[in-house]
Amino acid sequence: MSKFKTYTISILIPLILGGIVGLIISGSMDYNSLQKPFLSPPGFLFPIVWTILYILMGVSYGILQTNSHVDGKINIIYYSQLLVNLLWPIAFFVLKWRLFAFIWIVLLAILVFIMIVKFYKKDKLAGLLQVPYLLWTLFASYLNLFVYILNK
Repeated sequence: MSKFKTYTISILIPLILGGIVGLIISGSMDYNSLQKPFLSPPGFLFPIVWTILYILMGVSYGILQTNSHVDGKINIIYYSQLLVNLLWPIAFFVLKWRLFAFIWIVLLAILVFIMIVKFYKKDKLAGLLQVPYLLWTLFASYLNLFVYILNK
């Protein structure tokens, strides 16, 4: 498979899946009506940030694929974190399980950290491209926790 096709597929998978989740949660978005903690960004920023993070995720995975560094362990951690990522907004926005969503996003942060370590061992750039994802997930964890506390 050509590098272009590999990168295209690697980028489109998280983008399309994230878009589908966005459609699922669109009727349940209550972010603007919630009491939010200090440093809460405006709601319009979230889809922009997630689009960038999904692109970086795809590029990172594409790097590993084009260099034949993908193995069973890489696939397990990559697709596990992606699944946990995609289920978080459903728990938070659709089901309104804010405390459960906080625990779930902490799990996501742990999986992203493990993914960074595993990616970095295979290719430094592939690992480093995931650092913004971890930082955003940690920030989102803070937001999730305090939205839960402020809106109980």
